[in-house]
Amino acid sequence: MEVAANYSLRVKRPLLDPRFEGYKLSLEPLPCYQLELDAAVAEVKLRDDQYTLEHMHAFGMYNYLHCDSWYQDSVYYIDTLGRIMNLTVMLDTALGKPREVFRLPTDLTACDNRLCASIHFTSPAWVTLSDGTGRLYIIGTAERGNSASEKWEIMFNEELGNPFIIIHSISLLKDEEHSIATLLLRIEKEELDLKGSGFYVSLEWITISKKNKDNTKYVISKRDILRGKSVPHYAAIEPDGNGLMVVSYKSFSFVQVDQDLEEHMEEDMPEEIKVEPLYYWQQTEEDLTVTIQLPEGCSKEDIQVQFSPDHINIVLKDHQFLEGKLYSSIDHESSTWIIKDNNSLEISLIKKNEGLTWPEVVVGDKRGELVRDSAQCAAIAERLMHLTSEELNPNPDKEKPPCNAQELEECDIFFEESSSLCRFDANTLKTTHVVNLGSNQYLFSVIVDPKEMPCFCLRHDVDALLWQPHCSKQDDMWEHIATFNALGIKQAL
Repeated sequence: MEVAANYSLRVKRPLLDPRFEGYKLSLEPLPCYQLELDAAVAEVKLRDDQYTLEHMHAFGMYNYLHCDSWYQDSVYYIDTLGRIMNLTVMLDTALGKPREVFRLPTDLTACDNRLCASIHFTSPAWVTLSDGTGRLYIIGTAERGNSASEKWEIMFNEELGNPFIIIHSISLLKDEEHSIATLLLRIEKEELDLKGSGFYVSLEWITISKKNKDNTKYVISKRDILRGKSVPHYAAIEPDGNGLMVVSYKSFSFVQVDQDLEEHMEEDMPEEIKVEPLYYWQQTEEDLTVTIQLPEGCSKEDIQVQFSPDHINIVLKDHQFLEGKLYSSIDHESSTWIIKDNNSLEISLIKKNEGLTWPEVVVGDKRGELVRDSAQCAAIAERLMHLTSEELNPNPDKEKPPCNAQELEECDIFFEESSSLCRFDANTLKTTHVVNLGSNQYLFSVIVDPKEMPCFCLRHDVDALLWQPHCSKQDDMWEHIATFNALGIKQAL
């Protein structure tokens, strides 16, 4: 089985402020405007059979106000009459009267098994729309910024099975062929799955195309399905349509559309992405040994290993394999490396501080796996014995009581399994890039440039870092573009 390459997010140090002291509380009131609607927003409550946490994540906290990222002052909502209403929102003026731009041809209230209607603004002149009953609409809108010329016209309208919501879409024009690629989210029941709730999450990647200018009909040209066990925090199609990026707590994988999906749901399906370690390492009180499996055809001339007292840099075939600050100082003049018979590179690092146990080789790098023997495990357990007790809280009145998990803020509590960022190739349907996010908690996504993929924000220690995906840069796909200083502290408050 092919293993996806491991990557990491590269933080831009100039965008961090280590001297940040805090925020100042402003007592200035925020502008607040109210507007009475002639018809209520089409809100859909969760049914009794939609009881899982995944249903809540996907549909229970849905935002019914849709911002048009191509025209920043323009927002839309769908009311109970099936009308799509447009509203211009300016922070320094009162709200104007909403205007109807489109009306769904179906009666939303006539269907019991439905979700909230969803809308995505694909481009300045295209909109992707779901009525919540399982029907997908592709709509041409002309230029939406000009109300006089704005006219919404259905270009594609088809029933696609169970109800879904739209989470992303893009518009493509290649060789006079226009396409709309959209990503649909469903939560479906697996009757034969006896583990857990029996529900799974489906991401359906559909491409609707018009072959040439003379052919005015749009048809489905491609349809792929990913399947997983958790609602993704983030999912977006690359602007060129060549890939898909997903941030999720549990893994996703493609399944064949033309076969029964039950055949592809293995009984022991892994609930997290199993990624082979980039390297293995072990340690004694005097040294560390790092073992790296060399790529095929790699010779001694292709290997560069540079030591300094606090730093290591490993380059294989002109590609930087591992680089960064070591956890502790080494005797770089005595440290060595050799090529073993099994085509592996073995690096021996001599500790300057003998007896110090290293939790990692390179600071912040989690791609290696520590190999311990039974004697080391027994020694560590013996050294930690005095910190444990058979009682849950043997002496709560002492000066330094044990850590109480109830004292943690909600935002400081993470899942036992960390999230992963994965990129899938549109042609091979295989995972090409994997980033293990570890404790970098996902916070939110935002569109900075509508021509690019949405940015996602991750928590790094107390700060929050904003990352912009760039599909054109295969070796550096995620750019750190902004930092929210001490957002983790504000999140706790």
